[in-house]
Amino acid sequence: MQKLGTMRLRNRRLYAKLTGLLSILLLGASLAAVWAQSGQTPPSQPNPTTTQPSTAAPSQQPPASGTGQAPGTQDPAPGSQPAPAGQAPNGQQAPGGQAPPGQTPTPDQGQAQGPSATDNGTFVFRTEAREVVLHATVVDDRNRLITSLSKPDFTVFENGQPQQIRQFKMEDYPVAMGIVVDNSGSMREKREEVNKAALNLVRSSNPDDQVFVVNFSDEYFLDQDFTSDIKKLQAALEHVESRGGTALYDAVVASADQLSKSPLQRKVLFVVTDGEDDASQENLEEAVHRLQQENGPVVYTIGLLGDDKTRRAKRALELLADRTGGIAFFPPTLGDVDQISSTIAHDIRNQYTISYQPATPKSVGGFRTIHVDAHARPYKKLTVRTRSGYYPGQESVAR
Repeated sequence: MQKLGTMRLRNRRLYAKLTGLLSILLLGASLAAVWAQSGQTPPSQPNPTTTQPSTAAPSQQPPASGTGQAPGTQDPAPGSQPAPAGQAPNGQQAPGGQAPPGQTPTPDQGQAQGPSATDNGTFVFRTEAREVVLHATVVDDRNRLITSLSKPDFTVFENGQPQQIRQFKMEDYPVAMGIVVDNSGSMREKREEVNKAALNLVRSSNPDDQVFVVNFSDEYFLDQDFTSDIKKLQAALEHVESRGGTALYDAVVASADQLSKSPLQRKVLFVVTDGEDDASQENLEEAVHRLQQENGPVVYTIGLLGDDKTRRAKRALELLADRTGGIAFFPPTLGDVDQISSTIAHDIRNQYTISYQPATPKSVGGFRTIHVDAHARPYKKLTVRTRSGYYPGQESVAR
């Protein structure tokens, strides 16, 4: 699957030009200072309009989970030998055989832990072992949310085999959320109601949620990075251009990549569009594949399709939601969108968090199916909505 580049800011071209010009000026100032100290006469300066030093694009920093090195740690000094796992840098054994402070334990060493608070008070659900984390919504036969179940009421199956549940929580943890809104020409008359619904979703959710905004047409733009500031989110949603086509799949894939940068374990995408994708480099299968990476986001979609839209557009939105444990909505009128956003907020805040260590060896690749059952009195029938499966590969340290 082709990976798209880093989420693009709307003014990235102007930013790149200004950054390049500033780099040239700083380089010239640095060289002048060196020549002044050495007493040498600086050589003639090249004309910046005709000759520029070549600059390489900055390398992207890989996710911390794939490096095997905890964030903030540094490489050892030249000539020094790294301390073995479970041993302090001075050669002494760390207490309890654990890795010294600042060193990430290996999956075999790690133990599951509950939620912990970061320096700014935001709670992060951490598991230090190779675990799959599910976020599950349970409804009864009348489609009412059931929030009173306990761990013994659930059974988790991976590839048809029962799994041992290691952690079970029913608490309103903050989420990392991406609001992804169609900005194509056909959305011009709909954006006011959609923006109102999106802001209502944020206000009705956990106040510690971290939210970003992506507007897309035939291109996608990150108009607001992670924040909980309603005014900033509103300003980003009001950046309406309403032109071009619909690159839905590209925007979804890039937004999933953006979510992976958040330390918050729970991740959600809220997607609103009124048409069929007609401009993406990615296709539907590739977009679903990206969303189904282990511990990926739950996707909620709203399709303002109308009678003139094809069934393929509806199927795409249903697939993006169903495969990730979310819901696809197709309101008959634009006025229903605000109420739907409240329903989604209520759904997100009333989910069970379930984790298990897969019994299937890590070396076994391919897609792994997930099914969760719930049985409890006095309910005759309970339906559990969660992701349908995952592709292994991001499970070494799930945060």
